[in-house]
Amino acid sequence: MPRIPSPAVAAAGLVGGYAVARWTGKRPLGGAVLAVAGGVAAREWQRTGGTKASVGLTTAYAAAFAGSHPLAKRIGAWPAVFSVAGAVAAASWAVTRDKG
Repeated sequence: MPRIPSPAVAAAGLVGGYAVARWTGKRPLGGAVLAVAGGVAAREWQRTGGTKASVGLTTAYAAAFAGSHPLAKRIGAWPAVFSVAGAVAAASWAVTRDKG
């Protein structure tokens, strides 16, 4: 079975988590989507980049989620979510592109 690239998983987790929370009105459900995607991405980061890459990118993923909230007050919710998702995807690609 082909693997889904970790940058796509991480970005989808951030965008999908927000979308699910917004459209269902259930923040815990959106958080579950965010957490599951983050876990899948972290496992792939561990496999391709090792422990340091996994810890660093997982920290970036969590910081992106937290940072999207104040950013949303400045530029709007969807632009903030897409911005942080793009940043995490770019970081994931940069760290793991030549591995795995």
